[in-house]
Amino acid sequence: MSDSTEGPLVIQGLDGLKNRLGTDLGVSDWWTVTQDGITTFARLTGDEQWIHVDPERAKDGPFGTTIQHGFFTLGLSTGFLWEICSVDGFAVVLNYGLNKVRFPAPLAVDSKIRMHVNLAEVKELETPNGPGAEAVYRLTYEVQGQSKPCCVADLVFRYYN
Repeated sequence: MSDSTEGPLVIQGLDGLKNRLGTDLGVSDWWTVTQDGITTFARLTGDEQWIHVDPERAKDGPFGTTIQHGFFTLGLSTGFLWEICSVDGFAVVLNYGLNKVRFPAPLAVDSKIRMHVNLAEVKELETPNGPGAEAVYRLTYEVQGQSKPCCVADLVFRYYN
């Protein structure tokens, strides 16, 4: 997803996570919403509601165009996160889930979005293979030219040895 030459921020283990607690970790590159992407997602998930897949009908709808599925936007989170940062020092990384997700504004086709990441919570986990960690990343999806984000979510990752 990224054309960045710098590469992602690399956080070193549990201590590195603790040291970054409460800080902004970075921002992804801009990503463009396309009708092809929306239509493909609709077919894969079975959510082919006209507001997503019928540009002609959507012209007369509440947003004047098709909009991307909220879950499609949310599904981009892991790729954007890895573009922004990675955590070294653990053998296994798991997407553990979400604590909170909201879609405060629609995301129109041809919009550009990027994701901001803040490390909101870190806790140590005791595992049979030694200490692990749980990190909660607060995600905010900015839409170019709009003041309201299209998605805000708390993404939970677990790290194990």
